[in-house]
Amino acid sequence: MASADTTHQQGMAADSQQLEAYLGSLPGIGVAPLWESLADLVPVEPRTPDVPFVWRYAEVRPALLRAGELVSAEEAERRVLMLLNPTPSVAERGGTTSTLYAGIQLVLPGEVARAHHHVASAFRCVIEASDGAFTTVDGERAMMSPGDLVLTSNWRWHDHGNDSDDPIIWLDGLDVPLVNFFNANFFELYPDQRQKITKPDNFSTDLYIHGRLNPLSEPRADKHSPVINYPWRETERALRAAIDAGAESPVDGVIFEYTNPFTGGSVMPTLSCFVQAMRPGEHTQARRRTPSAVYHVVRGSGSTIIDGSEYRWEEKDTFCVPTWAAHEHINGSASDEAVLFSFTNQAVYTSLDLYREEVIERQG
Repeated sequence: MASADTTHQQGMAADSQQLEAYLGSLPGIGVAPLWESLADLVPVEPRTPDVPFVWRYAEVRPALLRAGELVSAEEAERRVLMLLNPTPSVAERGGTTSTLYAGIQLVLPGEVARAHHHVASAFRCVIEASDGAFTTVDGERAMMSPGDLVLTSNWRWHDHGNDSDDPIIWLDGLDVPLVNFFNANFFELYPDQRQKITKPDNFSTDLYIHGRLNPLSEPRADKHSPVINYPWRETERALRAAIDAGAESPVDGVIFEYTNPFTGGSVMPTLSCFVQAMRPGEHTQARRRTPSAVYHVVRGSGSTIIDGSEYRWEEKDTFCVPTWAAHEHINGSASDEAVLFSFTNQAVYTSLDLYREEVIERQG
């Protein structure tokens, strides 16, 4: 006669076999048990496959110039080296992070990167340029200088040209991973290599760069900024005034957001762009945020501590900070300021009520 314990164990084995058979039958009808995936679907805090990484300009630039020797502008459509996150699942989607794309683009003297447009929004943070470097957007030619932020917003015709004797190199930033996640991307070539110029050079910059004075003659319904080029000379002036006035944040130093002059919001609905300066030797407070970020070093050198590990950077390097990663910046110079440009999807997170941040104890 079987004992009670034996009977109980036999019952449990039978139940286990029935449960296993039940679970094995579910894929055939296109369903799955939530209770086995709940921890992954509703985590305690954000999870991301992204990892921090620093792309060294001293390494990227020679590789980019070599591409200029081997691949023509016509062959490449855009001669760009993508800055891919080391995580394969992110890199496979062309991601610098899961939602952000960055690349370094080259246009050689005399070249034209032919006109096209796409749903993905884009900008150029100019690294190297001489007189004669330009981007044309919807008939307006924007002349480019180092440090300028040049927008090519959603579905705007744009081409790039180099009438100088030196290479043009810039950081591309796009929302491609986000747009492709929504399966919403479209792309189209312009009928000709270049657009026709229909406006004076730097037309939008000249109209809108005067602080809070906006021209009422211009339409204001667009969610994208009407400004094509935010020139570095004006950005640097604003940074200098804020530094001299002592206007700074403990987590960012002196920081400005590039904005749409009519809305006061981000320059694009999907991309938010920032520039910040840190005083000599400054070590910012640590924080973490739901949007990931890509940083480009405009000037100076230093390091960023990300989730306890220190990542050193030099002028013109680019690095990424994953979603909800604790990070703090350190200006490594005792005599010179450090300037960082950065971009995120903060506008998207805010509009969907998903933005969250917290200031935490320094890690180092």
